[in-house]
Amino acid sequence: MEQFKGQPRLPKFIVPERYLINLKPDLNSCKFSGAVAVDLNVVSETRFIVLNAANLSVNTASISFTPGSFTQVLKPSKVEIFEEDEILVLEFSETLPVGHGVLAIEFEGVLNDKMKGFYRSTYEHNGEKKNMAVTQFEPADARQCFPCWDEPACKATFKITLDVPSDLVALSNMPVIEEKFRGQIKTLSYQESPIMSTYLVAFVIGMLDYVEDHTSDGVKVRVYCQVGKKDQGKFALHVAVKTLDLFKEYFDRPYPLPKLDMVAIPDFAFGAMENYGLVTYRETALLYDDQNSAAANKQRVATVVAHELAHQWFGNLVTMEWWTDLWLNEGFATWVSYLANDSLFPEWKVWTQFLDESIEGLRLDGLEGSHPIEVEIQHASQIQEIFDAISYKKGASVIRMLQSYIGAECFQSSLALYIKKHAFSNAKTEDLWAALEEGSGEPVNRLMSSWTKQTGYPVVSIKVKDQKLEIQQSRFLYSGSHGEGRWIVPITLCCSSYDNQINFLLESKTGALDMNDFGLAEAATGWIKLNVNQTGFFRVKYDEGLAVRLRHAIENKYLTAPDRFGILDDTFALCMASQESLSSLLTLMKSYSEELDFTVLSNLITVSYKVERIVASAVPELLNTLQLFFITPLQNAAETLGWQPKDGESHLDAMLRGEILTALAVFGDDQTLNEASRRFEEFLKDRNTPLLPPDLRKAAYVAVMQRTSAANRSGYESLLRIYRESDLSQEKTRVLSSLTSCPDPMIVLEALDFSLTSEVRTQDVALVLNVSKEGRETAWKWLKDNWEHISNTWGSGYLITRFISSIVSPFSSIEDAEDIEDFFASRTKPSMARTLKQSIERVRINANWVQSVQTEDQLVDTLNNLTYYH
Repeated sequence: MEQFKGQPRLPKFIVPERYLINLKPDLNSCKFSGAVAVDLNVVSETRFIVLNAANLSVNTASISFTPGSFTQVLKPSKVEIFEEDEILVLEFSETLPVGHGVLAIEFEGVLNDKMKGFYRSTYEHNGEKKNMAVTQFEPADARQCFPCWDEPACKATFKITLDVPSDLVALSNMPVIEEKFRGQIKTLSYQESPIMSTYLVAFVIGMLDYVEDHTSDGVKVRVYCQVGKKDQGKFALHVAVKTLDLFKEYFDRPYPLPKLDMVAIPDFAFGAMENYGLVTYRETALLYDDQNSAAANKQRVATVVAHELAHQWFGNLVTMEWWTDLWLNEGFATWVSYLANDSLFPEWKVWTQFLDESIEGLRLDGLEGSHPIEVEIQHASQIQEIFDAISYKKGASVIRMLQSYIGAECFQSSLALYIKKHAFSNAKTEDLWAALEEGSGEPVNRLMSSWTKQTGYPVVSIKVKDQKLEIQQSRFLYSGSHGEGRWIVPITLCCSSYDNQINFLLESKTGALDMNDFGLAEAATGWIKLNVNQTGFFRVKYDEGLAVRLRHAIENKYLTAPDRFGILDDTFALCMASQESLSSLLTLMKSYSEELDFTVLSNLITVSYKVERIVASAVPELLNTLQLFFITPLQNAAETLGWQPKDGESHLDAMLRGEILTALAVFGDDQTLNEASRRFEEFLKDRNTPLLPPDLRKAAYVAVMQRTSAANRSGYESLLRIYRESDLSQEKTRVLSSLTSCPDPMIVLEALDFSLTSEVRTQDVALVLNVSKEGRETAWKWLKDNWEHISNTWGSGYLITRFISSIVSPFSSIEDAEDIEDFFASRTKPSMARTLKQSIERVRINANWVQSVQTEDQLVDTLNNLTYYH
């Protein structure tokens, strides 16, 4: 039996084909019992059956295997669960015959409170607390509900029966085909599923209400939620129906199941989960309330719904072969959700907003502790940590880069072929490249392998010399060191006009273009923009002369919003890596003083926050001057937008107003703080006042917390009152994410302690972890003091990584890095090792940045000149 321990995969000598599953959950005792009968195919002779099981009490006396060729029932001679590997090994005294047979097992388990496996969520109905039973099996937790071959490639069909209280709704992947009542209990039998992976099996049992609609070809779509909230499901329902129709066209294949249910779950670790035909969501990602949700909430609902529905084809119908190719699921669904939203809501300009996804990928992938898109997984315990910005954001970005390179129509038709070829089966990254290569005639495999098989991305440097454009690539690292690696880079370049554009592949380390050959005579004097509209996943470094011309182009509004965004973000990254001075970054930021695009201004604000933190550590005496420099352009935008929403204004203006006012509050703008306080007081008297609509509430809450202290606690107490009185999860989220923005460490500590009480759902604690710069030391001490409780509560799930990245990453000295390493030396788990390493690397990068800012000669003069100029 020992031979099966410590293996990354299950042995291949037995293949499951069909599961009959019967489950009896008890929502009062929070336990369940069950039985599974699995139709197996023994493909080579063996005396062992090895499958996954975790946290289950298996009734060993019940285990039997009945070979298809005889009536004799075989009992295992030895049964063992290896808990560390989450496997159940059955040894038989005789060799199992090749061919079909049935394995039967009875078991019991606990409805846990860890938001994974088969777990319990709580809600209130008529003032009474109730339990709901929910599943979250991805990546590898179906094994916590029933013994199974819990790997994506082990696809089978599932025939499910549930015994549940008669008064509750019980949902699974497929529609109910039979219902039998026995007093207080009903037995529900569900239609057999198509062939699918275990991680997509799902059940939800609780008191639920719903709204319903149908797609153009008759698929029934429902949004389920707590009783009394069903009107909040209408927007998601509208998006789902439209998106299913859109994807049917795009993938050239109808949605594969007879129904689609989407359910809002009160306790949920991820944002949502794409279970086949039964998609589960956090309430904040599915419900939208016209009166109390902000524009940003509306957009999040639309994006998450489109992402999960994309998975019904890309992930569920065609599934990755192993978790190494997780990015195929997540990167693709992220990219295609923007495609859907651009079609449904063109006024949202989501492809410009997509750059927020790209830079999250660039930020993580600029670390030495990053990982390739195709990442080796040696053990199930490592899977959780790769649900990160590389799999989702970098994955989506390289898909966008490829689509931009081979063209949208060719890309779409090749995808349809890929889905047709691999439907109801599994695929690897190479299979996708093969389909795109066949459809386009381009060297897709060679091109894309350079982006998916190696860690990192290049910075492409460009300078003009003797009528030539000289270009070179090297790996970009925030540490400032020169990493190894070479990419095949799709270069797009325009010169003085978007009509004057050239494209080529940069395959070598260096390249040169003769400007006369390419009709780029203006390059000697005009602006040059590389990576047009930021469709490529790389950074660009311009020589000083080209950088000056680009600043001029930004000031004169010659460039598109994505290009203005890209120049700012690349310069910021180079500054952080000490490859550009802070003076040059601040001089560039001055060029954005009249910026009004939502995505560009949001990034300007993000950069401002980070620069403020680093200057506070490096040269605190410059902080006030710096804040004044940041406030001026934001005031221009705030005056243009005003406090009061205008009739018929755009979705983006509504989102931008809140972002700008929040930033002005954080930077201590008195005018903003006074007006926010006035409106907040009115809101406390009347929650329906038009003075504080949902889009402004976060800004007002943050503003109130700026003037809150241990000596003047009223703002904190008022926000807690709003939190306690609201039953809308989006409102609770707004409050929680504002509490720790307070500059008083005592209040920050109180808010962090509050987050660990029963008043805050375990999924929501992460919202409190982004603390003010003044509260950073307090948050670190709090994390250490509460580590045992935090590790016990969140340690087995993906949320533990949020505690580490949020609290550790903002530090900025070598001493801090060493202190953090010392503390975690004996406290690391496999599920957080990668995040911890990345977070400590970020601290060291910040420390280098602080040193380079401290040694910068012109910083004081630059800042005084820029601020005086305003």
